[in-house]
Parts: sequence; structure tokens; C-alpha cells
Amino acid sequence: RGSDDGEKAQAIRTWVRSVLHKIVHYKAEHHRYLNEATITLELALWKKRLSEINVPEGDEEGRAKCRVKCGADIVMKNVLPFLELPPYTFGGED
Repeated sequence: RGSDDGEKAQAIRTWVRSVLHKIVHYKAEHHRYLNEATITLELALWKKRLSEINVPEGDEEGRAKCRVKCGADIVMKNVLPFLELPPYTFGGED
């Protein structure tokens, strides 16, 4: 019976490590998707602002000013908290 308990304990430890590894993997994947979504949202806001004030394609200075004033910083500050994962850490994360 002692041997069975040891085998069960080892099986449980292996399973827990597997679950923790998957959590770490999916957290990293979520971070990549969040980064991509952030960039896409910022570009969409910038494009909308460009179309609203009709900045010509060659006007780099106007486009740069428009990017700063497109409101992405405000939107990101209010949207990202809903998309980020809680700050929990798990064994095995570096």
C-alpha cells in the first residue's frame, strides 16, 4: 500500500506541474495577444482621427501630431484593465 501512495503522489505532482506549465504557457500567449490588440486599437484610433481632420498622406508632421492627439492613451488606460490578467504568479514562471 505504501508503494501505491508514493505512485499516486508522484502522479499528482506530475499532473500539477503539467497544469502549471500550461498556465504559464497560456499567460504568455495572452500577453502576446494583448500586445497585438493594443497595437491594433491604437492604430485604429489614429486612423479614425486622421480621417476626421483630413490630414494629407505626405504631411508627416500633421500625422505625428494626430497620433499624439488621437486619444489612444485615454482609451488604453480605460480598456486595458479589463483585458489584463490578474497579477498572480505560479511556480515555474521566470
